[in-house]
Amino acid sequence: MSHTPLLRVDAEHPAGTAEPDPIALKRRDNRMLTVLLCAVFMALLDSTIVNVATPTIRTDLHTSGSALQWIVSGYTIAYAALLVSGARLGARLGFRTMFLFGLVTFTAASLACGLAPGAGLLIVARVLQGVGAAMMMPQIYSLIQLKFEGAARARALSLYAAVIGLGVVVGQVAGGLLVSADLFGAGWRPVFLLNVPIGVLLAIAGVRLLPQGKASTAKSLDLGGLITSTAALLLLVIPLVLGHDQQWPAWSKISLVASIPMFGVFILVERAVARRGGSPLVPGRVLRAPGLVFGATAMFFAMAGYAGFLFSFSQHLQSGLGESATRTGLTFAPLAIGVAAGSLTWQRVPARWHRSMIAAACAVTALAYFGIGLEMRSGGSGGIALPALQLACGLGMGYLTSPLLTVALARVNPADAADASGVMTTSSQIAQVLGIAVYGSVYLSNAGQPVTPGLSADAIHHTALFVAIGALVAMLAALLLPRTSQS
Repeated sequence: MSHTPLLRVDAEHPAGTAEPDPIALKRRDNRMLTVLLCAVFMALLDSTIVNVATPTIRTDLHTSGSALQWIVSGYTIAYAALLVSGARLGARLGFRTMFLFGLVTFTAASLACGLAPGAGLLIVARVLQGVGAAMMMPQIYSLIQLKFEGAARARALSLYAAVIGLGVVVGQVAGGLLVSADLFGAGWRPVFLLNVPIGVLLAIAGVRLLPQGKASTAKSLDLGGLITSTAALLLLVIPLVLGHDQQWPAWSKISLVASIPMFGVFILVERAVARRGGSPLVPGRVLRAPGLVFGATAMFFAMAGYAGFLFSFSQHLQSGLGESATRTGLTFAPLAIGVAAGSLTWQRVPARWHRSMIAAACAVTALAYFGIGLEMRSGGSGGIALPALQLACGLGMGYLTSPLLTVALARVNPADAADASGVMTTSSQIAQVLGIAVYGSVYLSNAGQPVTPGLSADAIHHTALFVAIGALVAMLAALLLPRTSQS
């Protein structure tokens, strides 16, 4: 969430014209908010909807397991790497300008995804989707700040949070329904092509309805930090994704080792930027805020496990057990409902219990993952226990992620709130990339090729066990968060 000071630029009512009709203005603002919320929903949907489609993509394009991991995580890598830069570009060039640029990029990349003839082009298009999302998403909160005030802003932000929860609910289920519907014989492609007409309509409406505005003080871009952090992340992720397919050749081990000094170079670059009076991607003083590092650590392990589990479990249900995409999507419905329910109700818990609530949610999530692994080990579909375990896992995630952001940011200096929020969000996105790479590799390495029900059951059992251990690490980090008496 950004707390950057904003300049209101409102060319709709030039001086000397009649006072506008308040009802007409309210309707226009509501239409503008609809455009923004539809964009949020579309971007979030695309981060999860592809999970259920991956087995069909694998069959249709004859891809490897590594390619599937890149198809899912390529989007998130680009989004995580460019998120902070996207926010700063919006502050400098205008929120509407960058929103529309990101939306058009995202829409064009969606078209390229839907028409991709092979895995290589699909991966490139997914990365471009992530670039578009990183340019578009940070502007949405700023535009809401710019256009709405008081109770109207509170309502707009509540709807914004609800749409985020809805995107999580719908993504997995919608992916299964779209793939099974096989619209026009296109198989998995409508998962991406559906964005194209929606994106075009949103862009047209955005040109007409969105106000232009910039931050009164805009931070400079940190190109050195962007380049070194992205290089370090790729040196770490590429061997984790490709290593298991290629029996861990020498280059993969060299790359993993090289990522460590590259992260060190990133830290040195950030310190140099700070000494020159610039704006590093990760300001050192922000990391020293009480609880932020522990909060980011808990978020990292929780989201890594969640993303890795979604990817691996989708592979198990379809490739291992031969379930249809529809049934796979519906299997995830209890988990998605649990996430939404937890996200929308956690604020009813008194603030003094939030830290304990987060730790307890991590423990519940760990037990649910472990239980799912045990249920799947027999090679069956889990019976009636699976929906209950999925619901418990979802509730744990719902009572974990949103309050974790609140508690981790509670003692951050208001002037650093935007940077601290960026640290938490980026931690979550990088965690998803590494979760798919690490836990996905655990599953794919154990499942073998061709996948059989027995091998797949053993693979998902091992994967769920490692994910559960990660959730327990998140619990330990949550217990180290500072107590807070404020929500």
